[in-house]
Amino acid sequence: MAGMYDFSARDIDGNTRSLADWRGKVLLIVNTASKCGFTPQYEGLEKLYRKYRDRGLVVLGFPCDQFGHQEPGDENEIKQFCSLQYDVSFPMFAKVEVNGERAHPLFAYLKKEAPGVLGTEAIKWNFTKFLVDRDGKVLRRYAPTDTPERIEKDIVALL
Repeated sequence: MAGMYDFSARDIDGNTRSLADWRGKVLLIVNTASKCGFTPQYEGLEKLYRKYRDRGLVVLGFPCDQFGHQEPGDENEIKQFCSLQYDVSFPMFAKVEVNGERAHPLFAYLKKEAPGVLGTEAIKWNFTKFLVDRDGKVLRRYAPTDTPERIEKDIVALL
């Protein structure tokens, strides 16, 4: 069976990146959107990344347009938005689908490893977060309403 580090994805600049690049790091993987009520969480995610990256935290952002068409732009527009509005410096990826037949394999894996409420696998909305330990084990799924500030203690415990 595939593990966390067997997956790769196209980054926002079009380069294929292997998750093995972040082996040994604590990962917070988030499906993002630029026009969502939760979009201001970019600020909190960036703060977490800057505060803890030297201790081994990496935030990985995956834009997704499956929820209310809240990520209508192309990768260049998304990159510009994240940079200008939130000064995002953590790794961002090309748009992906997180649910359905065309879901990115990484998200199919994350959902299986950390099911949601009542065991459902489907991601309900943008800014669902997955916390992965240094060994690549998916420890927890957080709802979009769980702010970066609220989950900081869980991240610190792994660093």
